[in-house]
Amino acid sequence: MTIASTLRLSLYGAAISATLGLIGCSNSTDTASNSESAVADTDKPAKTLAITQIVEHPSLDEMRRGIIDELADNGYVEGQNLTVNFQSAQGNTATAGQIAKQFAGDNPDAIVAISTPSAQSIVASTKTVPVIYTAISDPVAAKLIDENDVPIQSNVTGLSSELPIEPQLDNILKIVPNAKTIGYVYSPGEINSVVVLNQLKKLAPARGLKILDVTANRPTDVAMATRSLAGRVDVIYTSLDNNVVSGFEAMAGAANELDIPVIASDEFSVRRGATAALGVNDYDFGRTTGKMVYRVLNGEAVNTIKPEVMNTLTLYASPKHAAEQGVSLTNDLLKNAINVDEKAQSADK
Repeated sequence: MTIASTLRLSLYGAAISATLGLIGCSNSTDTASNSESAVADTDKPAKTLAITQIVEHPSLDEMRRGIIDELADNGYVEGQNLTVNFQSAQGNTATAGQIAKQFAGDNPDAIVAISTPSAQSIVASTKTVPVIYTAISDPVAAKLIDENDVPIQSNVTGLSSELPIEPQLDNILKIVPNAKTIGYVYSPGEINSVVVLNQLKKLAPARGLKILDVTANRPTDVAMATRSLAGRVDVIYTSLDNNVVSGFEAMAGAANELDIPVIASDEFSVRRGATAALGVNDYDFGRTTGKMVYRVLNGEAVNTIKPEVMNTLTLYASPKHAAEQGVSLTNDLLKNAINVDEKAQSADK
């Protein structure tokens, strides 16, 4: 364990129907944190914020940075009038429970729980401290809200990304048109990953696809699980499973050896080796979460802030990684995507 420093969108509305045309405009992933040069609003009283996430990996870290930057832009600046206690569970659910108990005892002004396991631990540990969850795929399945979008406790709200599976399957077929079997590597201990698996199995047959799932209970299992798919699948799909994302370079390396393209759900997985990904912009997701956190720190009762869903999708692609995994990306697909190879080259100049 380490210590360191809107409104609901329709799942199948216009934003989703134009999925591949929605390209994120934020360049903030390539810049230093905005909070470093921000000045606190001296009229705002000092606040304490606790933040926890199940593991540290680029996607979750970028969300956390977006939260801190959003608060700084609204006058709550870390190290000035905002004290931030960040703790990572390092992928261990027992540690997540220990952190949750510690945070509940510390009684901060608010707790941000990044990822499903961390949110579940925090919500189980306090019914009084305001809790804002984020990076949750299915808050209903995680028992954070009910089917009517009402939090199970009055001290809970948050932001989720219930990305619909149908656009993901359509995207896979754009990249690998002849695909028949999709491999899915996941951790059965993560409810969000299980939910995605069930949706894949339900919706894939209508597109002539089969799902072959293999488990990876720890990041160190990811490479072996990936290699077990050799000769059995045409493409691999990954959701934001924290174990898989933590060991993503191992997955990408194994996929390169096997010439199996990997399609992911976040920008950083494409940077780290995936062929492409269709997902929300992590930094923007953090900024939107930060707006909810700000409202709590600024005095709004958490039970008056409704849970939200952010489903605006961005397509990220890497022609370089695609070639390493035996596929070629079409010009039509690339013109509707953020090319992470070009983005990396621009950042290096």
